[in-house]
Amino acid sequence: MTGPTPLTLASIRQAPKAVLHDHLDGGLRPATVLELARDCGYDQLPAGDAETLGNWFRDAADSGSLERYLETFAHTVAVMQTPEGLRRVARECAEDLAADGVVYAEVRFAPEQHLENGLGLDEVVEYTIEGFREGEALAAAAGTPIRVVCLLTAMRHAARSREIAELTVRWRDRGVGGFDIAGAEAGYPPTRHLDAFEYMRVNNAHFTIHAGEAFGLPSIHEALAFCGCDRLGHGVRITDDITDSADGPKLGLVANYVRDMRIPLELCPSSNVQTGAVPSLDKHPFDLLARLRFRVTVNTDNRLMSDTSMSEEMYKLAQTFGYGWSDLERFTINAMKSAFIPFPERLRIIDEVIKPGYAVLIG
Repeated sequence: MTGPTPLTLASIRQAPKAVLHDHLDGGLRPATVLELARDCGYDQLPAGDAETLGNWFRDAADSGSLERYLETFAHTVAVMQTPEGLRRVARECAEDLAADGVVYAEVRFAPEQHLENGLGLDEVVEYTIEGFREGEALAAAAGTPIRVVCLLTAMRHAARSREIAELTVRWRDRGVGGFDIAGAEAGYPPTRHLDAFEYMRVNNAHFTIHAGEAFGLPSIHEALAFCGCDRLGHGVRITDDITDSADGPKLGLVANYVRDMRIPLELCPSSNVQTGAVPSLDKHPFDLLARLRFRVTVNTDNRLMSDTSMSEEMYKLAQTFGYGWSDLERFTINAMKSAFIPFPERLRIIDEVIKPGYAVLIG
């Protein structure tokens, strides 16, 4: 019997991982942004070489403001307006995640933001899913198989959410797993999009909602009580409903409901620090929520803007909170249990990929 593998960034890359909250337009390779910008004539990039551009994205996203963070996406979205731009970004996304040891990924993007060159919504989804399939094939050939599922996002400040919900249902047997709303939270509550969420529920379709990131508990309560979401995108502000007492942490009604109902929290540690949702990683409530046995999951959010990967997010958490392989396995299984794919497929990946992979590392 061998002992456990030392927990390093390199060894974490060998661990099978599952990500539920990864934005397609937040994960481009800097070199790809430059090449696609040249191809499509976009001349607004803030830098002319890959290293400087990558640093610019990270620094601009480090402002501590969600609104400022979101401004960086103007450049990535601008180069994703053509069939080949969409295909290439999706293909490279699948390859990059697989190379990092991710075996299951849900990658989201907002089709309504990719219509500037005359593509229709269905075409945008079609080219993107083609790219994911090409990336899956290349990853499998490289010996790092990955399953990629697409989530379609509606922008919460816009008025197309019902249309995007219908698009999600139309494509749900062809690579789309669910629906989401994203964008600035303050002033744009999820209840503005009730029509879309009711449509999803009527059609027995999955959806998650960005809630409890920049805005507090009311955002989470609305997402659950009025909209009926399956998962919470971020949800980090659930701690507003957890108070200290002499007997330990005391959960309020919303926090209790989230824990009791096993509502998955799509936590994105590095991103939460960048947008000012939490002051620093050691102050991140991830560990509190994990110890209280909420269904916590580890996610990248935007790999380009946060200059991160799933392995790096897990490594930072392990370094900060002292996690071992069994903890990382639990967070991974939490994510896989919460995936927007059929139950037998979730079980297969847990039993045939994740558990055997961690068994080797645990020793």
